[in-house]
This record gives sequence, structure tokens and C-alpha cells, in this order.
Amino acid sequence: MDNTLPLRFKYAAMEAMQIFFEGRVQGVGFRYQVKQIARGFEVTGWVQNLADGRVELQAAGEAEEVRAFLGAINESSLRAHIRKQTEHPLSASPATRGFEIRHD
Repeated sequence: MDNTLPLRFKYAAMEAMQIFFEGRVQGVGFRYQVKQIARGFEVTGWVQNLADGRVELQAAGEAEEVRAFLGAINESSLRAHIRKQTEHPLSASPATRGFEIRHD
């Protein structure tokens, strides 16, 4: 019996991203909605408010899954609150299990 996984599972490209959202992104349930959207994707990470009024998101997973997750955020009702979105690749995945809201 062959227990090997197909190549697409063995060598899936992983991606970790840091995204900053600017606009009216605090006080509107932004973090909660991002967490709800994350439930539909196989991503790990977190979302938190920043003192300067932005929201920071860190997410990791297979590259396609991370991109689909970010696309779902931009296609959701949250889009109306986002004035600017800045993305940066991360060299390591966020240290978390699952996806959480941080209250730092």
C-alpha cells in the first residue's frame, strides 16, 4: 500500500504575511469579522488594534490559502472601512495555534 501524499501536498509553498489596515478599522467589529472570515480558511495567525488607529494582521498557511483569505477580507463588508492596506512578507509564521484576536 502506498501511503505517500500527492506532490501538491508534500511541497505546498508556505507563506506568512503581515498586513496593516488603515481607515475606519477600529470600533466597527473589524477584528471580530476577520476572525470569522479566518474560520473558512486553513490559516493561523492573529489580528489586533494598534495605538495609531490601524489594525495589524499576521497570517500564515499555504500561499494559495493565505491569498484567498486576504481576498475574502477585501470582498467582505470590511472593504468599506479600509482606506489603505499594506502587506509585508514575514520570514517566520506568527507564533499561534489557530487564529485569534489579540488584545495587547
